[in-house]
Amino acid sequence: MMALCALYAVWGLVVEVAVAFGPVPRITWEHREVQLIHFHESEVSNYSTLLLSEDKDVLYVGAREVIFALNAVNIAEKQHELHWKVTEDKRTKCAVKGKSEQTECRNYVRVLQQLNDTFLYVCGTNAFQPTCDYLNLISFELGGKNEDGKGRCPFDPAQSYTSVMVDGELYSGTSYNFLGSEPIISRHSTQSPLRTEYAIPWLNEPNFVFADVIRADQNSTDGEDDKIYFFFTEVSVEYEFVGKLMIPRIARVCKRDQGGLRTLQKKWTSFLKARLICTIPDKNLIFNIINDVFILKSPTLKEPVIYGVFSPQLNNVGLSAVCAYNLSTVENVFLKGKYMQSATVEQSHTKWVRYNGEIPNPRPGACINNEARASNYMSSLNLPDKTLQFVKDHPLMDDSVTPVGDRPRLVKRDVKYTQIVVDRVRALNSTIYDVMFIGTDQGALHKAISYENGMHIIEETQLFPNFEPVQTLLLSSRRGQRYLYAGSNSGVVQSPVAFCDKYTTCVDCVLARDPYCAWKPLEASCIDIFKESEVERSWIQNIGGDASSCSGPGGSYFVWKKNGQKMKACITEQSHMLFAGRVHILSWVKDSVSEDTEYKCSLISKAGNTTSEVLITVEDKGSAGQDGWTKEFDTWRNAINEHDKMMQNWRETWVRIFGKILCPTVLFYWMYYSPSFTNSLQGFCNQIYLYNEEISVPVPSSFLTLSAVKSAQSTTCITVMSSRSFILPNTVSLCILNVY
Repeated sequence: MMALCALYAVWGLVVEVAVAFGPVPRITWEHREVQLIHFHESEVSNYSTLLLSEDKDVLYVGAREVIFALNAVNIAEKQHELHWKVTEDKRTKCAVKGKSEQTECRNYVRVLQQLNDTFLYVCGTNAFQPTCDYLNLISFELGGKNEDGKGRCPFDPAQSYTSVMVDGELYSGTSYNFLGSEPIISRHSTQSPLRTEYAIPWLNEPNFVFADVIRADQNSTDGEDDKIYFFFTEVSVEYEFVGKLMIPRIARVCKRDQGGLRTLQKKWTSFLKARLICTIPDKNLIFNIINDVFILKSPTLKEPVIYGVFSPQLNNVGLSAVCAYNLSTVENVFLKGKYMQSATVEQSHTKWVRYNGEIPNPRPGACINNEARASNYMSSLNLPDKTLQFVKDHPLMDDSVTPVGDRPRLVKRDVKYTQIVVDRVRALNSTIYDVMFIGTDQGALHKAISYENGMHIIEETQLFPNFEPVQTLLLSSRRGQRYLYAGSNSGVVQSPVAFCDKYTTCVDCVLARDPYCAWKPLEASCIDIFKESEVERSWIQNIGGDASSCSGPGGSYFVWKKNGQKMKACITEQSHMLFAGRVHILSWVKDSVSEDTEYKCSLISKAGNTTSEVLITVEDKGSAGQDGWTKEFDTWRNAINEHDKMMQNWRETWVRIFGKILCPTVLFYWMYYSPSFTNSLQGFCNQIYLYNEEISVPVPSSFLTLSAVKSAQSTTCITVMSSRSFILPNTVSLCILNVY
């Protein structure tokens, strides 16, 4: 029991550390704020099976008792519709067996796979009598084959399933009987149908989530086979506790596997499985439920990368993680790793241990390659019984598959991730980013990237207004036509991969840190770079979050005028990034100040066509003198010190009450500097505006007065007039705007 207690102690730690995890999406788009395209038909539900044909621009949707063909560019346009209903006789028989006639005893489409240019291979639960058929894409009618779908499609719509079509043959993981008690990974083939052994060491109550094929490297000289990978969570066979310990697995089979001649007849001879590790060791966090997988294959990658979304078994605090695995790490486990064997140890929770004995040759579970052919093993039918018996008894690897970096790419609290797709995007500086799109159980979509300073969630988009789980997620990544398709119980949503046009200023566009987006200064707009015909050097993009290339907040710029004439010399501008996306903008002019002079500093917004300006007038009163001015300046400086203390108290009080300073806040400072006073650089805040609610603070009225205030969408315009007359030779006038 000590091992069991230790196990559950680990889960208990989740509560303690959960609050420390998770980058926050920089922006959240509500369902009504962005342009999403919906598809839904009345009295139709469970839009959970999607198949995208990019060549034909068609999205096929499998729902309850109906199959749709939609325009992939605009899914609101329905091209074809096929009703595939259960007969009354089958519904009645299903109900007699104790199933719900209104819900379970229907035909839920679970398999949609492209067989060739003319046909789809489709399967449905068919009132607990799974059936498969061929859908003619020209007439959009079924062929009427009504093949037995056992092993290809689940009986129960609630049972897990996955499938992939490889060279005209269907590979699937599902259940093989009515009760769902016999799991199976099989190949439907007229030439060489194969399946897993019905034994707990092979599959122990698996929950299938994904399957895909990875082709052998055509440039390789070892003659390796194509491999099909399956991902699932199953009950552990290594350990046995009072409660069931779940383990995430990756299993693989070889495409040219033909089964054994005597041992493992019509069974996989290449089936091996291993544990997927997704943990944070230093915090004792274990993510042992795999919810979805996406295999990223790209010419820019040396090898495919496997992305998986995970959650803890006892997920009472809502934690999710994304882990990534290199294919070479997976293959090293299967090709070079140790095997496990069943062991009976009295009073021990350990049921399987590492096998340290002799390993037969050829290596059990390996695909037939050139090395095997050189030993005259031309197919799995030629393999010796010793090798086949070994793989039959030892399908589980002792070595585990570890993630890239030995820890998750992303950990997020207060969310359960359900689906994932990944796009590979080249930014303007030629850096390539893996952009993850992750669906949640609340109908939201997170877009995240990993960059040099950590993980950044670019945005959160609410896809479904009723907050229902994202059940299926597909990505179309063709240049100029990148879309996401999400399926749920109530319908399908089409979304662009980026909402660049929602950012109306240069700073917002750049601070989004979205590799799809860049600021186009000539048009003063945020654009999707993959929708443009060619890239221009003037575009502004910085994934690190440095918006200094923007000439001002929102792509704005300063204009200085002296007595109405635009000044061109001795003008300096600077831009500094502050915390949480704030930008510190400075502009100053050096000039010999004389009496009856008027200076105007204007901040002009390119995007909003609005202007913020500060007006300074200088007059000569003559009688005040330098000594009088110095005394008044010291008095003013003391007042400013008191004001600074008051403002700090105000900020601390505000944070205690509201938790943060509301945004946007615009603080204006006006500063003077004179060489005669080495410690005279001081500042004060005239007014603070929080969502148009004015909060007044003391201002030394003897120095400056607020004379005009104008508000616009992108800026707050304040005009400040001096109420004192000074003559300050060699003065540096400094105009500073803090934009929050």
